[in-house]
Amino acid sequence: MTQKNILIVTASIGSGHNKAAAAVNNELKKRYPSAKIDVVDFMSPETAYLNDLLKEIYLKMLDFIPALYEFLYNFTSGRVKGSSIQVLLAYFMKRNMASIIEKYHADIIICTHPFPCAAASYLKSKKQTNALLFTVVTDYCLHQIWIYKNVDMYFVAHSGLKKELIDRDIAADHITVTGIPINRLFSEPFDRTALLKKFGLNDNMPIILIMGGGLGLGSVKYALEELENLTFPMQLLVVTGANITLWSEVNCYIAHSRHLIKVWGYSHNINELMAISTLLISKPGALTISEAMARELPMVLHAPIPGPESENATYLADNGVAVWVQKKEHISETVKDLLTDVERLSWMKQNARTLKQPYAAQKVVDVIARFL
Repeated sequence: MTQKNILIVTASIGSGHNKAAAAVNNELKKRYPSAKIDVVDFMSPETAYLNDLLKEIYLKMLDFIPALYEFLYNFTSGRVKGSSIQVLLAYFMKRNMASIIEKYHADIIICTHPFPCAAASYLKSKKQTNALLFTVVTDYCLHQIWIYKNVDMYFVAHSGLKKELIDRDIAADHITVTGIPINRLFSEPFDRTALLKKFGLNDNMPIILIMGGGLGLGSVKYALEELENLTFPMQLLVVTGANITLWSEVNCYIAHSRHLIKVWGYSHNINELMAISTLLISKPGALTISEAMARELPMVLHAPIPGPESENATYLADNGVAVWVQKKEHISETVKDLLTDVERLSWMKQNARTLKQPYAAQKVVDVIARFL
């Protein structure tokens, strides 16, 4: 291949966009070890103060007034209102994107978040860059904020999203159904006995993995309290992400729980924890649920971020891979029903086997290779 400079632009809002970027980066490096590949966080203060400020506002909104975020998400989902927001984003972020493209001499831009995609698309429309622009949609639903005319190729999670893009006037040959890129570790074989020994777990008791995403959101504590209502013994594996306060609180909780609890902060063993778990309780972040599907792990989904994660939960529930618990006080009852219904758990595993896309990152790189 002729030497190309590849720029992957992500956004550190949660961990999903970064994980998708890392998965694509790893596959590109495997395929083209000598290629120049840079990964840039578009929402870091080093990239742009304004972008970082926008991220902080977003996180505070999720924390204190999620209903406002949901209103804004729904308000901007249509073409007219959504397009106005897109123009504003592109206008305010174009200078940052132009400086990044110039700094890395990018010939190819891969975006895993809509904000950098908005800015890059604007620059292409004004002939201020001739770089190829690829966009990885990191959700199981589609919002207007992802849709731009100057994207050379969209990579989407399922065929329904391709149809939606076509309905919004994106050419069919500019869309590829690949799934959402995840680390190839989630598709590798594993030795269950060795992993149980590694984590000090018993094969004769249910293993429940509880996660709240990279930010440690998702009512992890509430899930723990709900499971305390179940009298039969369980092993609870809790991942608190970057939330240090939550990690401390869960550690304090261990002493008086009737269950065996093990807790991690930001774990690099998620693929192994998913491999040995009976059930996952989590908010429906797109990367987490994609990883769980790759491991054919049945899910109980709750506490979604309003908007995209609610739609992710609906998609998985409709496809029989997960149960979406909309009232958190029903978590213990749902878990009990699933753990005592072996046939249903088996059916959910089978549905995950049908729906999963563990090689999405490789498929993305296959398509990019054609452009190279």
